[in-house]
Amino acid sequence: MSKKVALITGGTRGIGRDIAFEFLQLGYEVVINYCSNESAAIATQAEFNMLGYCPVLMRADVSDEYQVRDMFSEIFRLYNKIDVLENKAGISYMGVIQDTTPAEWDRIFGVNMRGVYLCSRAVADRMIGMGGGCIINISSIWGEVGASCEVAYSASKAAVIGFTKALAKELAPSGVRVNCVSPGVIDTEMNAHLTQDEMEELIEEIPMGRIGTGADVAKAFSFLAEAGYVTGEIISVGGGFAK
Repeated sequence: MSKKVALITGGTRGIGRDIAFEFLQLGYEVVINYCSNESAAIATQAEFNMLGYCPVLMRADVSDEYQVRDMFSEIFRLYNKIDVLENKAGISYMGVIQDTTPAEWDRIFGVNMRGVYLCSRAVADRMIGMGGGCIINISSIWGEVGASCEVAYSASKAAVIGFTKALAKELAPSGVRVNCVSPGVIDTEMNAHLTQDEMEELIEEIPMGRIGTGADVAKAFSFLAEAGYVTGEIISVGGGFAK
């Protein structure tokens, strides 16, 4: 029996890297997508190789229709399927609405929402033909409650939630499940701008008394990948952070 195949977009660092590691440990064939940082991608691949795993790297800008098409064509050539699509690629932006240019707005939505759409669109027919499959998107607590000075980011992540719920209903009759993970405050580069005082204030609002890790988020992804009767759900991974 062939191994299951998982594609993780934006999978070379942070949460994406931890998701890739989780699925490698579960025995999946893992394809790790990256956009521009080739040295980081190669370093991540080498790290996994040292642990005895052999993920495949694929470079593509998920906001570019033609690069996405070519990436999926190559994956289907290699494996003839994708069992789990994990739309992790994302970028953040901080700034008040007056300083957010249309170009910056489009860039945020291009990766955070258009990328989810293009990758889901590219895999839908193949999963329907297989009679099943799983798409897992990533949103954010800010996509649920909004964050001051992060309007573009919050709006793009809210769009992912709506997309997830609608696509889940559309694909469920074909056996394809679509879910979303919504992380709270996680120890990643995206939160590196926070001062120690700001981080401590956030921790005070988290009932579990700590910020999350990429491994915490990865466990939610692996649960959703195997939970065969779960679709259209938004799973919060935030330690009880108030919504």
